[in-house]
Amino acid sequence: MPKTFAAITAVGGYIPEDILTNSDLEKMVDTNDEWITTRTGIKERRILKDPTKATSDLAVPAVQQLLEKRGISAEDIELIIFCTSTPDMMFPATANILADKIGAKNAWGYDLQAACSGFIFGLTTGAQFIESGKHQKVLIVGGDKMSSVVNYKDRNTCILFGDACAAVLLEPNKEGLGLQDSILKSDGSGGKFLNIQGGGSLHPASHTTVDAGLHYAFQEGRSVFKFAVTNMAEVAHQIIERNNLSGEDVDWLVPHQANKRIIDATAQRAGVPEAKVMINIQKYGNTTNATIPLCLWEWEEKLKKGDNLILAAFGGGFTWGSAYLKWAY
Repeated sequence: MPKTFAAITAVGGYIPEDILTNSDLEKMVDTNDEWITTRTGIKERRILKDPTKATSDLAVPAVQQLLEKRGISAEDIELIIFCTSTPDMMFPATANILADKIGAKNAWGYDLQAACSGFIFGLTTGAQFIESGKHQKVLIVGGDKMSSVVNYKDRNTCILFGDACAAVLLEPNKEGLGLQDSILKSDGSGGKFLNIQGGGSLHPASHTTVDAGLHYAFQEGRSVFKFAVTNMAEVAHQIIERNNLSGEDVDWLVPHQANKRIIDATAQRAGVPEAKVMINIQKYGNTTNATIPLCLWEWEEKLKKGDNLILAAFGGGFTWGSAYLKWAY
């Protein structure tokens, strides 16, 4: 009996209309376009400005687009894994809020929190339900409203993040296409360098935590960059080597869009030329859990059945990982 693989069969994405440019940020904090571009590669990012809208509202149009492409109903979805660092609320899970909004009445779901590595962690987790035969249609969503946790007076973090959401549908495949392998890593000792301290059980919301700015994303940039540039590149190299591939065998490298220098280092370590690297950080910034599926969404028309894709990410926690995927359509 042929082995069952978990294959991506549809992709959907959504970006808000409002654009926050480097020029706009120059008016808000002590920075400039040249400084931001040189250090990050970012020129602009999208922001969900409506204060009544949350991360689930970014996901609804992305998932509806996906369902329309695949020609199925929301009621066909059996499981939703929502990868996010900015859930609508502490609970219920944003996956369940999304299910209600799209009419996925037959789906159960949960949120997965692995910071910027979340989508790869979610993809690997969702694949288990397909490969085991437990489910036939699993929705993996990566989305964040990072503007809700960014301090726009902190020039170290406000230049980095944007809002977006993208989603993929996983279904069984008997042709050998889909997720082939993954390597997932974490190191909690790095949590002090990249975090949001307020709002959890350690620092519950109070006037003190709000006044201290503990509900904003914090990053100690130098430590994070040093760890990320090494480990994201290395894990991409490891998965290529473990599957007896070379850089020439890789059709597309799909890296987390955190920093252009980290992307370049990962591509160099993997032996993949820039022409085969998906890069859209200049347009959207770091959309956290959305970056990798957003790339798949933007490049979908260029992907061919059987293409070898290497996904790689790094996130707060620290978390990092890579996945080897054969495109299925």
